[in-house]
Amino acid sequence: MERIAAIDVGLKRIGMAISLDGRTAIPQNPIFRKNRNQAAREVDDFLKEWAVDRLIVGIPRGGSSEEEMERRIRHFVSLLEFGGKVVYMDEYGSSKEAAEKIQGITRQRRDGRLDSIAAQTILERWLFSVNGF
Repeated sequence: MERIAAIDVGLKRIGMAISLDGRTAIPQNPIFRKNRNQAAREVDDFLKEWAVDRLIVGIPRGGSSEEEMERRIRHFVSLLEFGGKVVYMDEYGSSKEAAEKIQGITRQRRDGRLDSIAAQTILERWLFSVNGF
């Protein structure tokens, strides 16, 4: 079974999610960015620890800074030592959807939980697009 991870790359935090069965996406602890190299090392460590085969990377579509954010995200991914497949996917609305998922469950803090639930949303969308469920 292919192991699939998703990341939601932000300027301060990187949301992380994983699917071990190709059906269920599980949010993981986020990575707090001190700098690009530290964050890339931590993402690499996560991908190695879980023996990930495929990485789904959220790319923002729409908005005034779309091109700049895509350039930054692609550059960040180029820093990874990951040898598996990388798939870029539109992340539009994933943060809003994540906020709706946790509304009433927990107070929104800057602990990165929202970022990882956004990564979970991106991964769920990809799994649905491939599997239809």
